[in-house]
Amino acid sequence: MRYLALACAAAVAALALNAAQAQGETAPRTAPRTGQTAPELQRGKAVFAHWCAPCHATGAGLAGTMSLEAKYDGSVPAALEDRTDLQPAVIGYFVRTGVAWMPPFRPTEISDDDLAALSAYLSAPLADRGAHAPLLADEMVRARGSEQ
Repeated sequence: MRYLALACAAAVAALALNAAQAQGETAPRTAPRTGQTAPELQRGKAVFAHWCAPCHATGAGLAGTMSLEAKYDGSVPAALEDRTDLQPAVIGYFVRTGVAWMPPFRPTEISDDDLAALSAYLSAPLADRGAHAPLLADEMVRARGSEQ
């Protein structure tokens, strides 16, 4: 029943987002961070960019971020990279078991070492994380621009 309620809340958020975008409004975004990522967090950031950012990064229209926005109603940041309350054990639990429509990730997809790196990245102080991980679509746009 709880999953149904969460799915309904996410659907309502998606409809509201679509309505706002149709009227020319944009969803609120977290201010982008700048700076370098601490060297010991680079691997975790790369794991996040590859496996997590497509659903959980900042920005409008991402299923995981929209779901967390609906769930927490702004009491905590919806984008995982902006959270400061995530603990490695919690990250590991959700990565390995999934939740709602988020699938579980097997060790053949995200190795235990990569999961430890991801957990270190998402539980590190924001200042150590540096700029937000780029989305694949953003990287593709930059690559196309450099080709022309």
